[in-house]
Amino acid sequence: MKQKGTRAERELLHLFYDHGWICVRAAGSGSIPLPCPDVIAGHKGRVLAIECKSTKKKKKYLEKREVKELIVFAETFGARPVIALRCDRAGWFFFSAYNLYESEKFFVADSAKGILFETIIEIPKES
Repeated sequence: MKQKGTRAERELLHLFYDHGWICVRAAGSGSIPLPCPDVIAGHKGRVLAIECKSTKKKKKYLEKREVKELIVFAETFGARPVIALRCDRAGWFFFSAYNLYESEKFFVADSAKGILFETIIEIPKES
């Protein structure tokens, strides 16, 4: 399971890099008790703090703590908090951490409501 997540993070890193973005992957980001995203990507003043998830399904349930920590990191770092969901045979979908559906116990990333990679790299820097 961990290998699948690592592969997805590396795939995303290369995808951003191939489109002119600079990225870093925080190896072991989930294993320390501090807020830390999986990937930080930047391009000409735009910075994304990204939590990567990979699934066979079209939805992923995220722990509330995990999403809240991503938001804390991003706001402190000056980045946009983003969830990147890789669905097998469907590709990548992206979500603002602020706009996820919230159930009683989880936040939900639903590929039907995500935006595509081409859109996420075009979103301009906030003023």
